[in-house]
Amino acid sequence: MIPQVFKEVIDLGDGREISIETGKLAKQAHGSVVVQSGNCMLLCTVVSNYKQADVDFLPLTVDYREKFAAAGRYPGGFFKREARPSDGEVLTMRLVDRVLRPLFPKDYHSETQVMIQLMSHDPEVMPDAMAGLAASAAIQLSDFPFECPISEVRVGRINGEFIINPSFSQLEESDIDMIIGASADSVMMVEGEMDEISEEEMTEAIKFAHEAIKVQCAAQVKLAEAFGKKETREYEPEREDEALAQKIHDMAYDKVYAVAKAGSSKHERSAAFAEIKEEIIASFSEEDIEDFGDLISKYYSKAEKTAVRDLTLNEGLRLDGRKTTDIRPIWCEIDYLPSTHGSSIFTRGETQALATVTLGTSREANQIDMPSFEGEERFYLHYNFPPFSTGEARPIRGTSRREVGHGNLAQRALKGMVPEDCPYTVRVVSEILESNGSSSMATVCAGTMAMMDAGVQLKKPVSGIAMGLITDTESGKYAVLSDILGDEDHLGDMDFKVTGTADGITACQMDIKVKGLSYEILVNALKQARDGRLHILERITDTIATPNADVKAHAPKMVTAILPNDLIGAFIGPGGKVIQELQKETGTTIVINEDPITEEGIVEILGTDQAGIDAVLAKIDSLMFKPEVGSVYEVKVIKMLDFGAVVEYTEAPGNEVLLHVSELAWERTENVSDVVNMGDVFDVKYFGVDPKTRKEKVSRKAILPKPEGWQPRPPRDNNRGGGRDNRGRDNRGRDNRNRDNRRDDRKPREDKNED
Repeated sequence: MIPQVFKEVIDLGDGREISIETGKLAKQAHGSVVVQSGNCMLLCTVVSNYKQADVDFLPLTVDYREKFAAAGRYPGGFFKREARPSDGEVLTMRLVDRVLRPLFPKDYHSETQVMIQLMSHDPEVMPDAMAGLAASAAIQLSDFPFECPISEVRVGRINGEFIINPSFSQLEESDIDMIIGASADSVMMVEGEMDEISEEEMTEAIKFAHEAIKVQCAAQVKLAEAFGKKETREYEPEREDEALAQKIHDMAYDKVYAVAKAGSSKHERSAAFAEIKEEIIASFSEEDIEDFGDLISKYYSKAEKTAVRDLTLNEGLRLDGRKTTDIRPIWCEIDYLPSTHGSSIFTRGETQALATVTLGTSREANQIDMPSFEGEERFYLHYNFPPFSTGEARPIRGTSRREVGHGNLAQRALKGMVPEDCPYTVRVVSEILESNGSSSMATVCAGTMAMMDAGVQLKKPVSGIAMGLITDTESGKYAVLSDILGDEDHLGDMDFKVTGTADGITACQMDIKVKGLSYEILVNALKQARDGRLHILERITDTIATPNADVKAHAPKMVTAILPNDLIGAFIGPGGKVIQELQKETGTTIVINEDPITEEGIVEILGTDQAGIDAVLAKIDSLMFKPEVGSVYEVKVIKMLDFGAVVEYTEAPGNEVLLHVSELAWERTENVSDVVNMGDVFDVKYFGVDPKTRKEKVSRKAILPKPEGWQPRPPRDNNRGGGRDNRGRDNRGRDNRNRDNRRDDRKPREDKNED
């Protein structure tokens, strides 16, 4: 039976389209779609259990995977099967999750799984920009309780013109790379990197993306209507008790407000709030606690959130006593770790990051092997968030998605400031030692200082700040919070992180929780963020104003040299013998990469000892040394032979040539040692390649004066070589005149095979 297929097409302009199709694949899933643009195809399936899980949150899993078969490739490594997700796949999962999760009802706790798979790859289509569209379209075909369709698009800008979902090649020319997630009514998520753009330019890019998203949301609605929109499933909602909620609000609000207004530290504040909660719980009977224990905790948290928000909106004060624009105290230090190539500490309030820098060759580059992208990163940043940073003890089970996401944000913030001609591979590692508000932005600041301490010649220093927003739709009041605390992160209506130099934004990450946020408020929030960034940047430059001129004494120095391709083999030697011995002798690391454009070898020399680096450079200069015909060069005897001496050019050690015995002196030389000995240094004249011997010829006697009365040696007697005299006799007296005709006088040999 041929399946009935339903399809909607979205016009992206420039002849590009995105199609959404359902009805052909994965029909047992609760919703499934195939999203296609060019040859790029994503399959998305969604399933949600009908039984509520016994948890107080939505157990939503968004999984994005790229199949190597989609690009006609095998997985790398020993096992030829896709294994754990790559960082790139994890980042795409996070992009989709952050937009979907808020649109499920808060009391919907069924296990829900969204699986997105790249099934066919197009080199010019970036699949991550269509993952949000695929997820939302599949959910629209299901019976999930979900507020409204959403979509995500990538925005680039080339020569001042915005473009939706640019190709890989277009993105290389773009000064903006942002992914925006939104519904038809509200922008919900922004993440990306920029080339020092202004706040107004960033806002214009978001507006442009939102218009394209509205079209994609409308296409999902059309597809669902054509397919037959399912009735939203019924589920058991959480219990509610309005009277109990009001009672707890009345008991907690004033007390929480007073504690919040006192402006205490995190631990003092947490202890005070816990005490208020315990007093409220103690006021109930054991029977009430058994019946309403979960509701009591829920309504207390709601009252606490309301009191803290009201304090900020009414009095402009925050939990730690700051005003809305205040930045917590900052102290910084560089060169803290004596053995690293660069290090720094950045502490802002109760958040602290310790960053280290390691310098290496291209061999240490981070290799990226995904079906949708192959390449390497010469600058990369890793972020670690151990449990002790928040005073917790919990299991460590590998790198979390959060750590991957925060590290990627900091990396995008800094990478544009690493110069293109930086010879090193640079790895930055941020260890979060304390956390109470935006450790990722602390990582940006610490990473900037650590690289400057390491001698990486950053174009400009970069700082970052985390901002918050509290709004009241009824009164129209709103407050933008600079440098938010951890507690302010979850109680606000928007949290966004912005990084940049003194001249513009380099990266951002926003999660907007309030519907219909006006662009006026957004611009004001971004401008307040700029003031905060500049304040933090000033503290960074007070600690280290410019990058150190040189790397540290114990850090490796990197020198690059160019070697023609025809000399690479001689430099490496048979089986790598020459280069391995050279590395051992000089204490250096040598890496050779071929430049496909110039077809030359780029030699990277990494070492802590300058003398060792100089020795490698001397070896390269020796290989590239080309003497000029007619020029005089100083040489040194390195080997004695019966028929001459092997000499090497003193300006090109290792570049050897034979000085024949006949070229030692004008006088006849019987023994080479009569004229020169091992280690002697003298000048010779270069004559180029001798056409007879096809070997290079040098001469010592050519630059010496001829002895008085010297006569050239008479020409060689031809008879000495076995010639014949005019009577046909050779030099041995034999008559050879008829020798050449002897074979003709012989009788023909009989053929034994003839009959």
